[in-house]
Amino acid sequence: MPSLPDTLCYLNGNYTPVHEAKVSVLDRGFIFGDGIYEVVPVYGRKLFRFAQHMARLQRSLASVRIPQPMDEAAWLERCRHLIDAQASEDQMVYIQVTRGVAPRDHVMPPDIVPTVFMMSQAMKPPAAQALARGVACVTARDFRWERADIKSTSLLGNVLARQMSADVGAVETVLLRDGLLTEASSSNVWVVHGGAVFGAPKSAHVLEGIRYELIRELCDKEGLPFELRPISEAEVRGADELLLSSASKEVLPVTELDGRPIGDGVPGPVFARLHAAYQRAKAEQSV
Repeated sequence: MPSLPDTLCYLNGNYTPVHEAKVSVLDRGFIFGDGIYEVVPVYGRKLFRFAQHMARLQRSLASVRIPQPMDEAAWLERCRHLIDAQASEDQMVYIQVTRGVAPRDHVMPPDIVPTVFMMSQAMKPPAAQALARGVACVTARDFRWERADIKSTSLLGNVLARQMSADVGAVETVLLRDGLLTEASSSNVWVVHGGAVFGAPKSAHVLEGIRYELIRELCDKEGLPFELRPISEAEVRGADELLLSSASKEVLPVTELDGRPIGDGVPGPVFARLHAAYQRAKAEQSV
């Protein structure tokens, strides 16, 4: 069994080492996966796109009818406390809110107090080799539930999808539903054709990653055409470039899909421009 870290976490009003934190076995997050989460990147001890993460947190809470446990100022204070307790300059703050503790029953119980858990850990940036050479991915049918737009802790479908790529030494599993791109198991996916960047439209099948808006902003600054529209499987496989984005991956080039090269089989010029622009944004948009 892996040893648990001794770093500080926040649980229901108290700060405690992670390995000492305890949650009831009747917490609905444990019993039903009845909760939501957020992951906020930290660069140089500053939270990146914090307001956007808080807005998505609120959207997810409202979607599953869990009351907001605190205001944005309180979230920020707790995030900064956990960041200050870590040695790393670059971190990932994890936030989880479950419906709370109650006798097991599928019906949402009224008037219970949400369980709030937070921790921060060192960020593992993309490896230099991955940026220089790109990464391999596989494809799979998107078999997850119909509300992928909610950042739910019920992630078994994503776990199974990600394991498909891990089993063959690939970095991600690109998901297709009814012949159209949705996203990857834990990333958004971007297709580049003719110097333009395309993403799947926002829908119940796609989690609106914080980088959705960020990629649009970076494309605007770089003068790159950007559009959200339905993207066919053929367009994915025939892309000039294929990119992943997420809080931990930032922007990552895919150069192999299901054992076949994407484009020329090397990271392309659009990736290079977006990656450089992303690095500039990290310094400009942190709090």
